[in-house]
Amino acid sequence: MLTTKQRAHLRGLGNALEPVMQIGKEGLSENSYEAINALLEARELVKIKVLKNSDLRAREVCQMVCDKLEAEPVQVIGSNFIIYRTSSKKDFKHIELI
Repeated sequence: MLTTKQRAHLRGLGNALEPVMQIGKEGLSENSYEAINALLEARELVKIKVLKNSDLRAREVCQMVCDKLEAEPVQVIGSNFIIYRTSSKKDFKHIELI
């Protein structure tokens, strides 16, 4: 569980990010979860965009992804959301949480 200060720090880092994945009208599939999991392992902090043609809202998708992948929601604004999970890689420069 992230503290308020940690979440604020991650929000600041996430604002500069571009969305690296898009969720469209197909919604979330098993392949989507695998791709998001790989992104979290590689980056720890990921911004995802939910397209307008999707039947799901960004907050719903964020909650589903976080529940399934044991990630932490950082921020949901409009159609974008940011999630965080510490990478399990040993030789990785991890994001330092305050």
